[in-house]
Formats: sequence, C-alpha cells, structure tokens
Amino acid sequence: MKRIVFLVIRLLYRIPGWLLKIRYFNKNIEKTSFEERYTFTKKLIQKINEKSRVHIHCYGIENLPKEQGYLMTPNHQGLFDALIMFDTFPTYFKAIVKKELMDVFVLKNVLRMIEFEAMDRENLRASMKLIKKASHELEEGRNYLIFPEGTRCRKQNQMLEFKAGTFKTAIDAKKPIVPVALIDCYKVFDNNTIKRVDAQVHYLEPLYYEDYQEMNSSEIAQIVQQRIKECIDEHENHVYDEKL
Repeated sequence: MKRIVFLVIRLLYRIPGWLLKIRYFNKNIEKTSFEERYTFTKKLIQKINEKSRVHIHCYGIENLPKEQGYLMTPNHQGLFDALIMFDTFPTYFKAIVKKELMDVFVLKNVLRMIEFEAMDRENLRASMKLIKKASHELEEGRNYLIFPEGTRCRKQNQMLEFKAGTFKTAIDAKKPIVPVALIDCYKVFDNNTIKRVDAQVHYLEPLYYEDYQEMNSSEIAQIVQQRIKECIDEHENHVYDEKL
C-alpha cells in the first residue's frame, strides 16, 4: 500500500492526462488501432515502473520466437506481473484475464482499451468460445499471455498447480509456448515499503508444436511449470550490487 500511495504522489501531475487519454481511446476504439492504444499503455506503465523504485532485471529476450503468434505462460505473483511484462516484452500481446478484473475502477477501462479478454470461469460455454477466439488470433500472428495458475499464488516465489486448459489455445493453433519465470515480483506491492525492490523476468526457451504434439495438455502444463520452477530455484537468491 505504501508504494501505491508513493506512486500516486509522484505521478499526480500525470494522472489526469492519462485518464483523459484512456477515456478518449475507449470512446474511439474503432477509429484507433490496437497498436496505438497498446503503445500508449506501454509508455504509461514504463513511467509507473520508473517512478516506483523497482529495478527490473530482464533475461532471455533472445529466446522469443522470431515468428509472431505464440502463447506466453508466466507464473503469477501479484499486481506487478502485468507491469513487468508490458515493460520488457519487445512487441505486442493480448491477454486473457479473470472476469473480476473488469469490475475494478479505472483498470477495467484500461483492459477494454487494449482489448484484453475476460474469462468467466463459471461459464464453460463462454470460456470455450474465448479459447477458440484466442486460438484463431494466435494463428493470425497475435501473441497472447495467460497465467496458467488462474490466480495469483500468495506464497512468494512458489506456484499453484498450472491448469491444463491454459494450453488449449496454443495446441489448437499449433503455435509455440513460451514459459516465463517471474521472480520476486510479489515484493513490489505485497511488502509494505517504498524501499528499492529488484524483480526478475526470464523468457525461457519455447516449446514448439513439434516438441509437444504427442503430449496431452496436462503433460504440457507439467513440463512448462517444471521449467519455470527450475529457473526460480536457480535465480531467486541472486544478490544484486546495483543501486537505484
């Protein structure tokens, strides 16, 4: 909470302009491009991260597939996860988020502006329809992000079990799956402090269709989660020398 208050104070002069721009984009979805709206959001988030006293350590960009249209599957630690992904990912992506986020003040307008899809996990028919839509967009070259745990894990760098259904979009589209390891991102907003925080994002080597075509979705989920766990185990106790 302290860091959120700290950010609001530091960015108070920018917030009115951002809100007006978000309102404009939402009123003119058809007249503006996804890329234009996404670029605005990325710059906004980078400014937030710059002012938040978080030092982001990004690794593995070279592992991202050259061809666009792949699924990224990070572990989920908290509010900062989306911010670090926006800050470090070099191109565009869409995401499937839980329906409850569409009821959060201001955030719901940002999510609509960048065309993020909300999944109602209690509505199986609507969920399957959304998965088909995401698969189709993957085929067309749109990158997607989905958190396989379904919700954040509140046990620091540990993880909840990955849900096999997450990988259905990539399987149906026969597209690459990129495991993403997030480390210490929970510290940004969970720790009640404004002291410097270091957070890591690791883009791991992808699984291409030929790598997983003989597996079922549960086996894919286990492999992806294991790769992320191994990365976390290797890097979570890293000692940083840099200072903000």
